[in-house]
Amino acid sequence: MIHDLKNANRHARVSVKLVSEVGVGTVAAGVAKAHADVVLVSGYDGGTGASPLSSVQHAGMPWELGLAETHQTLLLNSLRSRIVVEVDGQLKTGRDVVIGALLGAEEFGFATAPLVVMGCIMMRACHLNTCPVGVATQDPELRKKFTGDADHVVNFMRFIATEVRELMAKLGFRNLDEMVGRVDKLVMRKAVDHWKAQGLDYSRILYAPEVGDEVGRYCTMKQDHGIEKSLDMTTLLKVCEPAIKKGKKVHSRLPIRNVNRVVGTIVGYEISKVHGLEGLPEDTITLDFVGSAGQSFGAFAPRGLTLRLEGDANDYVGKGLSGGKIIIQPSPESDFAAEKNMIIGNVALYGATGGEVYIRGMAGERFCVRNSGACTVVEAVGDHGCEYMTGGRVVVLGPTGRNFAAGMSGGIAYILDTDGTFHTNCNLDMVDLDRVENVEEIAELKSMIERHAHLTSSTRATEVLAAWEETLPKFVKVLPKDYKRVLLAMDRVMAAGLSGDEAVMAAFEENARDLARAGGN
Repeated sequence: MIHDLKNANRHARVSVKLVSEVGVGTVAAGVAKAHADVVLVSGYDGGTGASPLSSVQHAGMPWELGLAETHQTLLLNSLRSRIVVEVDGQLKTGRDVVIGALLGAEEFGFATAPLVVMGCIMMRACHLNTCPVGVATQDPELRKKFTGDADHVVNFMRFIATEVRELMAKLGFRNLDEMVGRVDKLVMRKAVDHWKAQGLDYSRILYAPEVGDEVGRYCTMKQDHGIEKSLDMTTLLKVCEPAIKKGKKVHSRLPIRNVNRVVGTIVGYEISKVHGLEGLPEDTITLDFVGSAGQSFGAFAPRGLTLRLEGDANDYVGKGLSGGKIIIQPSPESDFAAEKNMIIGNVALYGATGGEVYIRGMAGERFCVRNSGACTVVEAVGDHGCEYMTGGRVVVLGPTGRNFAAGMSGGIAYILDTDGTFHTNCNLDMVDLDRVENVEEIAELKSMIERHAHLTSSTRATEVLAAWEETLPKFVKVLPKDYKRVLLAMDRVMAAGLSGDEAVMAAFEENARDLARAGGN
């Protein structure tokens, strides 16, 4: 994930957030070895107002414990100079910042305090769209109540900085770097008044590992992510330059190996940087690859970028797809039945927000997890397909593994259930199983299969279309129950004359009222 994100924007820092807990130092060492730029140790006191009360009260530990362990472990493994250590979790004063620095942090996160400065009154209703002061809501009427001002936060942070400077002067430090890890400036209270704390020994928090002068005590070097050696940097950017800069169509055919990870992502970043959210016109850049692709093939690809692969691919195909198009099929020289053989790995289309993917063959487990907008056709999937999916369209022209649609709250999946056993593999907690009967839906489904057949030369899709009248009744529509209610509510409010954001808000409010009544009953 760290490598994928760095490819998505090689000029940005990649930060990994860890909970303050026993063993966090070991995890932080792994994060540093995986080339993250920042590791954030977060204490149990923080968290959003939408957090479950049980998590707020019982999960995590004070940031002081996790931060001390992280700094000590990184020092002992000569990793401290490679990564920035940040800390957060209800930091409110300059004294908190100074203690954090002395325990090993060089960056500090503030969230709750600036929110309060902006007007938050801690109603803990952030997830209900009912924030009375307009901080955490999409309701236009409630947002009018927001009275915050950016200058208020500026003043607050200026006061924090002033207190930090005063304490630094008292301790004899000229800059923050000198303070990092100086636990000798902290003294543990010997006499603790509270009876619960008597007998507890926290001296290991103030332990200073004995390391040589050559071991850095704060971040002094940048991580080497190996971006310059990627296929995008060595080949693809030069090939795609006319399209990115001038919008000219580009078509190229290239070999690919499984060591080539995140192929197309840096090109996608350059497209988005120049052309913004809209990207380029469809198929402006078409890249045909031959071979075996490594992990995250086509991750975050934007509109205008089409990636075609003759061969197979590893995990995370189309991760975070953002409007691009991916076509994967076996080599024309292969003699096996594509619909019965695995062609891509696990977790394809993880978190995709848009675009199209056509896969001639079987996909691994967790296909389309958290997909929120991409449309795809595949010929079979493994366990946990469409897990936590919130949008988009998925067509499966064959069997699925167990636990299909677990946590699925949006989007629609169409499964070709030839043997009538799909219901035994589907998690029915949040979804209904229906037949495809609506004329518009039938046309959309057939169009997606036709496109799949055209782009991948799929024999499976051709067979389905050839016997369409007999095959259509075997399709099962997987539709989330809440999503179904919202769609029906949208139809009602639009019939009443509303449109755009007003229609969306009215539909959600109507659905919320229905759920509240159902809960009361």
